Amino acid sequence: MIFSPTLLFTLTTVYLGALFLTAYASEHGWIPLRWVRHPAVFVLSLGVFVSTWGLFGAVQFARESGFNFLTFYIGLAGAFLLAPVFLQPLFRLARSHQLSSLPDLLAFRYRSQAAGTLATLAMLIGVMPLLTTQMQTVGEVARLLTGGTNTKLMGLVFCLMLIVFTSLFGAGARSSRHQENDGLVVAIALESLIKLIAISAVGLYAYFGVLGGSEGLNDWLTRHPEALRNLFQPLKAGYWHSLLLVFFFASVVMPCLYHMAFTENREPRNLLTATWGFPFYLLLMALSIPIILWAGQASGLSDIPEFYSLGVAMDSRSPALVLLLFFGALASSSGILIVTTLALANMTLNHVILPLRGWPKDDALYLETQRQRRLLITCILLAAFLLSWLPELRPDSTEMSMLAFVATLQLAPSVLALLFWPRATRAGMLAGLSVGMAIWIAVLATPAFFLADFDSAQLLGILTSSRLDHWQAMGIIATLGNAIVLVIASLLQKQSSADREIAEACSVDNLSSPVRWSLAADSVDAFISALMPALGPLTAEREVRMACHDLAMSSKERRPYALRRLRDQLGANLSGLLGPSLAMELLDKHLPQQIVPQSPGEDIHFIESRLEEYRDKLSGLAAELDTLRRFHRQTLHDLPLGVCTLAGDLEVLSWNRAIMDITGCADADVIGSHLGSLPAPWSQTLTQFLQQPGAQESRHRLNVDGQTRWVNLHRAMIGDADGSVVLVMEEVTALQQLESRLHHSERLAAVGRLAAGVAHEIGNPVTGIACLAQNLKAEHAADHEVHGTAQDIIEQTKRVTRIVQSLVGFARTEHHVGGEFDTVPLLGVVNEALHLLALSPEARQIDFRVHIDSDLAVYGDAQRLCQVFINLLGNARDASTQAGRVILRAHQHGPALRIEIEDFGHGLPDGELRDRLFEPFVTTKALGEGTGLGLALVHGIIEAHDGRIQLTDKRDYDQGTGVIVQISLPAAKGNEDMNA
Repeated sequence: MIFSPTLLFTLTTVYLGALFLTAYASEHGWIPLRWVRHPAVFVLSLGVFVSTWGLFGAVQFARESGFNFLTFYIGLAGAFLLAPVFLQPLFRLARSHQLSSLPDLLAFRYRSQAAGTLATLAMLIGVMPLLTTQMQTVGEVARLLTGGTNTKLMGLVFCLMLIVFTSLFGAGARSSRHQENDGLVVAIALESLIKLIAISAVGLYAYFGVLGGSEGLNDWLTRHPEALRNLFQPLKAGYWHSLLLVFFFASVVMPCLYHMAFTENREPRNLLTATWGFPFYLLLMALSIPIILWAGQASGLSDIPEFYSLGVAMDSRSPALVLLLFFGALASSSGILIVTTLALANMTLNHVILPLRGWPKDDALYLETQRQRRLLITCILLAAFLLSWLPELRPDSTEMSMLAFVATLQLAPSVLALLFWPRATRAGMLAGLSVGMAIWIAVLATPAFFLADFDSAQLLGILTSSRLDHWQAMGIIATLGNAIVLVIASLLQKQSSADREIAEACSVDNLSSPVRWSLAADSVDAFISALMPALGPLTAEREVRMACHDLAMSSKERRPYALRRLRDQLGANLSGLLGPSLAMELLDKHLPQQIVPQSPGEDIHFIESRLEEYRDKLSGLAAELDTLRRFHRQTLHDLPLGVCTLAGDLEVLSWNRAIMDITGCADADVIGSHLGSLPAPWSQTLTQFLQQPGAQESRHRLNVDGQTRWVNLHRAMIGDADGSVVLVMEEVTALQQLESRLHHSERLAAVGRLAAGVAHEIGNPVTGIACLAQNLKAEHAADHEVHGTAQDIIEQTKRVTRIVQSLVGFARTEHHVGGEFDTVPLLGVVNEALHLLALSPEARQIDFRVHIDSDLAVYGDAQRLCQVFINLLGNARDASTQAGRVILRAHQHGPALRIEIEDFGHGLPDGELRDRLFEPFVTTKALGEGTGLGLALVHGIIEAHDGRIQLTDKRDYDQGTGVIVQISLPAAKGNEDMNA
């Protein structure tokens, strides 16, 4: 069956056009996002590793090595079945630090640009045979389908279209921290599906059309027992263990799988789905291989074992089946070529080009790196295409693929050390990888390409019976040499503290204590300013803002802990742009950090966040210890006493719920900040307390939002921590107020008892004065002046009598019986008080301005209320200057009357005396000028009327000098109804 080159060229163009359309539709939202990012799409995208070797070379491998061909599928499946302990830790590192390739990961772990560069060169050299064989296989398939026609032009067009696709959908402009190449992922998933359909279709035809179904297959196997024997016999040689090792580590060390599993994977749960999904996909791909092999043997296709799949399809005489397999070949080759080239371009840019040439120190960084990446993509694909057409470089696809697998296996010891041996050093990694690659080049690559008759195994004294024996022996020698040199060189080199910290951070199940660093930059804007010389103004601002967005952090953030996290995030983002080595170098130079002196080295809050992430991953004793830790933490958090922990540099490490309630400061805003950044008055209060020699302070008085509060403070040093301290804060405001009221009541009772004791002594002279005044009034009835004076004397004696009775009433619980109250016009009471003040010997020329409506009335005792206004207006008069003014206002406010008395005098006293003004015998006047009973009586009368009184110094609110007395009294029923 022969096809015209024009038809194949057209079909190739249509296929790649459909691939472009699929990727474009995914990128622009034509396909629902839930489909694009479905876990099944991710699983299918991992099928990129099943290259043309999976369609053609695997059949040849099965013919030569029997069931050893299954090691390809079992090794890959085993790696994903062990994803929680093998792949998940690598995925965590890759996503946390934006490590887009294995060289990035090694450069980050071993803190060496040389590590990244050497790994990149090893990848380029080792993977190039795999890329070349993809071009070779597609070209050979096209040649066989066209009857031997030269297909170089078709191959060139195929290569150019791959360059365009990879450049557009894999090397786009950087727009976010996670470059989401949805189009690339969906396109690769579609190709994996096409591969599966193609190989399954050929397998089904081979099973039913060639072998005749189950009965026909059994008959053929009965007639040809050697077919099964040839599959089982190679297993006895035992080299399948080595092959399993090769393909197991391929899941990480092959650039295409690393790129799809880690770089393009945005959801950790996708790896969990892949633990069963990808092995199932590999199972489906593997099922057809022995069937196709037996069908090829049954059909007499022994001349072309590498293309049994194509031979069986062509033998069907079905153009549809043949073209479906052709599309499968295009899918197999284009998928791995696109992804591997993209990965190689990224790592070459980060570890070869940028270290040699540097990066633009202006705002063209993104465009320049994009241009260089696309140029590298072009060079790599063209190199693979050109190498595929050199006759002298044409080992078969199986040998070319095995060369690539063994070459990339040389990175496995460094990856294992990264995960499980923190003692490994950069010198060990560099020496081991150099030795491994040197052995690979000497005993495998050079003979395969240039010295076909040279047997390196025989030179080393190793007897091999097949190519597989040879690959196994040489691969083991190279890998063991690599590992041994890595261990020895690492043990000979002393590991620095910085290297040890990175190594522990990369280790599996690492819960090491991250170090607390201090930064010179103290704000987000300072970060931008520091990076401007290296990145340019626009790039620096964009990268810092992007890191803030990733952390959901405000641009006004100044907390030391938050800034440390910002630097880490910035380093991760720059790693994705420049590679980890250049990113660390840039940050170390422009945003230097040092260990915080006189504080615990561990970043406690970061440890807590790490433990929260590991909650579902801990088991056994570790899980029980974590449960105990959570119990103690929750106990401390719910403790009714306020507790906070401070580092030696006064950074807040913990802040429990009670102290949040006391201070009104949320833990999210406080933890990680400096104590001095707390809002007033807490920063000053706590700082001063820490500076005092005593470890306790009782009844510390605070003014918080205009209210007086009291707290008890305690402190203690924490264990052996250097300078760390725990502060305990207990609010006692309610207790202090209760004690103050009790003390006030006791003093009022004392006043009452005093008044009761002397009442009859005062009463006798007052009675005499009243009698004399009445006689005087009667004798001089015609003299109006004398008559008025006598009447005033009588009124004042009555007032004295009532005052004494009021004092006695403070000691009685029944002094505010409601039956004594009545509707009292407020204006009349005020006018009476003003009239009595005018009669006082201390009367001065004061302008009393009364703004009270005549219809306002209160429910109370007129005499007692008059006494209130006499005291308050008298105090206002005494505080005012000569010819000063005092303003009285009143208005209805629901069921109460609000009364204000405002003066413009010297104001309230400062300090503790201000809070004791309503206590008996407390006065601000000079000795002999006041008894200190006036405000105490006022307070008692107001409380007896179920009212409230408050003194406000206008200086506290920048309203000038003077005092505003605010009184709230129950309104009379009539006023309430009118107001309603």
